[in-house]
Amino acid sequence: MLLVAGLCFVMAVRAQNDTTTPKPQSGSHGDTIRIGEMIIIKNGNGQSGDGSVVHVSHRHNYKPSNVSTNWIILDFGFTNYTDNTNYSSSAAQSFAPGSTSDWFNLRNNKSVDVNIWLFMQRLNMVNHVLNLKYGLGIELNNYRYSSPILYSQNPNPLISYDTQRHYSKNKLAADYLTVPLMLNFNFTPHRKEGFGFSVGASAGYLYNSRQKTVTAEDGKQKSHNSYNLDPWKISWIAEVQLGPIKLYGSLATKSMFDKGLDQIPYTFGLRFSNW
Repeated sequence: MLLVAGLCFVMAVRAQNDTTTPKPQSGSHGDTIRIGEMIIIKNGNGQSGDGSVVHVSHRHNYKPSNVSTNWIILDFGFTNYTDNTNYSSSAAQSFAPGSTSDWFNLRNNKSVDVNIWLFMQRLNMVNHVLNLKYGLGIELNNYRYSSPILYSQNPNPLISYDTQRHYSKNKLAADYLTVPLMLNFNFTPHRKEGFGFSVGASAGYLYNSRQKTVTAEDGKQKSHNSYNLDPWKISWIAEVQLGPIKLYGSLATKSMFDKGLDQIPYTFGLRFSNW
């Protein structure tokens, strides 16, 4: 439906009248003629021979290129997940014995998502209104747990509920190398900070995962392991541009764990970029 709406908008834009022909507009104070980028205003307030003054001005519009590149884009937002795990199943209990959904509650204000896109490119497809947008970057997802759960590997991944230590910080971090691909609809192609949206998908590969804890007994500890995390993260993604304000969001297509837990992550936040 979004694609159809965007194509209808593109057809409407292409069907607009040509502004290169003179279009006189008369009023009580004079005439206005537009010729392409030039505006000629004639009024009767001057002292010339016919009692008129002619003003000539030019409209300065932003002219987008067919291929434009945006370097170093920063996202900052929040991350969470929808937990669809059946905790009575053997798969869940073998990975996290005795677990319940309460084990995996997050501290929402501390669970953050930071993305660093090395570049994004926008390729013109139809009159700079419909564009193909793609890029390359890294996604840094940080899940802050409220409960003292501990990931271990001896010899298989296992999650336990640690009541022997007091946790002041408990975080699972998952970092992905990600390629996004989107259709971009730019409703104001001749404005640098315009209005539009993009929809598409991204594919990310897990290159680093770790648990970081801070306890009164052992201080700061960091453990690197895959912890049954799925090495691939496929997500639906979207962004909205409202002038200088840019928002982004993503929703994974499946659980971030390869087995044991069914937790589907999502993110949303602010995007800092040129377009």
